[in-house]
Amino acid sequence: MIHQYMNEIAKEITNIRDQFPILNQRVGKYPLVYLDNAATTQKPQVVIDQLTSYYEQMNSNIHRGAHHLANIATEAYEQTRNIVAQFINASPREINFTSGTTESINLLAYSWGLHTLKKGDNIVISEMEHHANIVPWLFLKDTLGIEVRYIPMLSNATLDTSVLNDLIDDRTQLLSVAYISNAMGTIHPLSEILGVAKSKGVKVHIDAAQAIQHLPIDVHSLGIDFMSFSAHKVYSPMGVGIFWGKAEHLEAMKPFNYGGEMIKEVFMDHATYNDLPYKFEAGTPNVADVIGLGKGINFLSQIGLEAVHQIELALYEYLYQKVEAIEGVKIFSPKDQSIAALSFNVSGIHPFDIGQLLNAKGIAIRTGHHCCQPLMRKLGEEGTCRASLAIYNTFEEIDYFVEQLNNSIHLLR
Repeated sequence: MIHQYMNEIAKEITNIRDQFPILNQRVGKYPLVYLDNAATTQKPQVVIDQLTSYYEQMNSNIHRGAHHLANIATEAYEQTRNIVAQFINASPREINFTSGTTESINLLAYSWGLHTLKKGDNIVISEMEHHANIVPWLFLKDTLGIEVRYIPMLSNATLDTSVLNDLIDDRTQLLSVAYISNAMGTIHPLSEILGVAKSKGVKVHIDAAQAIQHLPIDVHSLGIDFMSFSAHKVYSPMGVGIFWGKAEHLEAMKPFNYGGEMIKEVFMDHATYNDLPYKFEAGTPNVADVIGLGKGINFLSQIGLEAVHQIELALYEYLYQKVEAIEGVKIFSPKDQSIAALSFNVSGIHPFDIGQLLNAKGIAIRTGHHCCQPLMRKLGEEGTCRASLAIYNTFEEIDYFVEQLNNSIHLLR
């Protein structure tokens, strides 16, 4: 039963859910229950319509054309840059389009790290990072001889920030941490972490892939230097990411890729590079999906991140309470200070088996290490089950998920 106080939230969810056509389908004879939103969010009709509209009405390469289609495509593309900049309180010239968070972090590693860091320097990350925020720094460790240091994870899936003063020293050049853990849903104490880094003059990069759709982010209020996120996490198309950096840093950095729009002039013996923001946007851009990102952010902004937070908080509390009551289930995600993502295992049952049985009933969850193998080793687990919610999920879906989870456990035992 849905408690009375949830009625208003349930009505709001219904209005939002009606805008996502994919949620109406069935998996075999069962309705789709999509609980894999930390991996990717579904797309509202306005985003889908925008993609169709682009290819039907404005398909063209941008910036260099002198005809009607090129002009309207360029205008729409650059309007998205303005929308993103306003969303995170940045200057449009600081917004760089990439293919996703992974490429954004690689851009930072190659364009800044490879040309700035020296042997003996160190970078501080955490044991709870996605591989995309570990492997590029290990590449610099192998290439340059830098040290990669880790903020430890405590047993309650939070970071041990008490060690920050010891980890960050006069050879620390960058702190690069996720705002929110993709595997656990933990919201890290960013103000505390940033306070230590700033007091020691260390540059900060935030992986906002799991935060951008849940929490308001003001890059200037945070006082950070770089930030990365992906469009497909924020109700927008795949294949687009954002790399934001302070203009002063971007001006000093080397280009990441070469050719196309990042060129200013080319001679037989040298080339000069374009001004911001085009300096880091080589080649033919992903125009349609970038424009779709603008529609996705506008969609989310119209709902309001405060409303998003209230919906997801109610859903998560309901989910946590229901799963916590199941015998043999161990929950790894924090009860508080978490987004709507629940990571758990069932004693004696492999996560993959749970995922397969739930899929047979139309329920989509994620199982495995969630691209966080160091974190899983710290937990002593091969992987976990993760049910992650979004603003279109319902209390009834949670009830159905819990019912089928119980049935799966009974069957497997």
